[in-house]
Amino acid sequence: MTFEGFLRYMESKDCSLFDQAHTSVYQDMDQPLTSYFISSSHNTYLTGDQLVGKSHLDAYVCALRKGCRCLEIDCWDGPDMEPVVYHGYTLTTKIFFKDVITTVEQHAFEVSAYPVILSLENHCSQEQQEVIAQYLVSILGDKLLRSPLDHPTTGELPSPNDLKYKILIKNKKLKPQIRTEAERSVDEDEDEEEDIEEEEDHQTKSKFWFLRKAGSKTKKKKVVVAEALSDLVIYTRSIKFNSFSHSKDNQNYFENTSMAEKKARKLVKASGADFVQHNQKFLSRIYPAGSRTASSNYNPQEFWNVGSQLVALNFQSLGFPMDLNDGRFQDNGGCGYILKPGLLMSRERSFDPSCSQRRLTTTHLLVKVIRGSNLPVPRGGKALDAFVRVEIHGVPSDSCRKNTHTVKNSLNPYWNTEMIFSISVPELCLIRFCVRDQTGLLSSEFVGQYTLPFTSIKKGEPQRQKEKEEVYIIKPNPVWGSLFLSSFITKSYE
Repeated sequence: MTFEGFLRYMESKDCSLFDQAHTSVYQDMDQPLTSYFISSSHNTYLTGDQLVGKSHLDAYVCALRKGCRCLEIDCWDGPDMEPVVYHGYTLTTKIFFKDVITTVEQHAFEVSAYPVILSLENHCSQEQQEVIAQYLVSILGDKLLRSPLDHPTTGELPSPNDLKYKILIKNKKLKPQIRTEAERSVDEDEDEEEDIEEEEDHQTKSKFWFLRKAGSKTKKKKVVVAEALSDLVIYTRSIKFNSFSHSKDNQNYFENTSMAEKKARKLVKASGADFVQHNQKFLSRIYPAGSRTASSNYNPQEFWNVGSQLVALNFQSLGFPMDLNDGRFQDNGGCGYILKPGLLMSRERSFDPSCSQRRLTTTHLLVKVIRGSNLPVPRGGKALDAFVRVEIHGVPSDSCRKNTHTVKNSLNPYWNTEMIFSISVPELCLIRFCVRDQTGLLSSEFVGQYTLPFTSIKKGEPQRQKEKEEVYIIKPNPVWGSLFLSSFITKSYE
């Protein structure tokens, strides 16, 4: 075999670090929706920032083709009774709601057969909400879930398999016990006041300085849910989060909550175990802070650690958080649903990701980064001063990173560097390999990366049976070409 032939073999699927069995759906898809991480986007319509960015139908197409299963649609009254979608109170461009729904209908199940959730941020009058309901019914047709499934759910949500090729509406829902129109108005006013605090808090800072600057005296209106739209909310009714104890005593299995990252982060630190237990029963959605006007993202790992299913990110913003999201959801065939590990679903054993995990066995990972080939040349023409950073992202006690040394001015750097990691909760871990260009004593620039779940590392042939070693070989991400070849050895100790 020539060297070129050997190189092609090393870069083939046969030598991919990612287990090729995981490129198809292989997990149990008959568990309730609460048992899965669900690929979710925030402000899905935007292609840029939240102040003057463009809204575009292509943003929905791109998200769906990346396996996203929860899309956000911000609905506002438009001209001539045509509801529009945009980031309210800002200068972002507007698109018609009916065009968004038509796009969703066309592309919802191109890459995944599993259910799509449309998370409506509803600011419309009752009249235009009725138009929204009409479009949902007429455009989505049989794909729209309009009534509960026939078989009993015994107090749990249906499974992804139960809801194949179905689209669910996530929105507020009228209370069934309302007796009179007056009582209905009072109840809805109270409910919507809470909803505005919950759903719009993340936008207030970024939006209303526009209004103040322009001298506008526009006042927020109470939004009462139209009955026609309320009737389309089946398993994903939005309610306000009060506390874990309140949810335990009062929340129904078909109700879900949303909260901004700051509030969620406080709960993770103060009551991690309670958060895990909450997410065993109910869907929870986390969204970026309102201060992220440039559509930046938070680290989604901290909320996956407590089992939050709908960890919503700005899909148009490339970078570290989306690298993790892409790595997490390339598993299970890229279908947008990842079965949560057993430790997050156990009713007998409490799990708190903030506490150091004591387990009978610890997983030790030995990574050997050997060399790179055909690294890109920057515009300046000088070859990179490259190094590789290997990162572990999981529970706080597992999260760490290590670097190789820097090889200067080389297209084919040779590192031959070993790194050892001790991992207590491998089921939640992502491994990220990042190539960087050393630009100064303490500065470097991003070149390329590859992220995958620890549990998706393909097992190789044992090299030394006595030490129970297993060898892994990485396949470089095709986006950046043949960056490096590495051997990975995991050791399991008693």
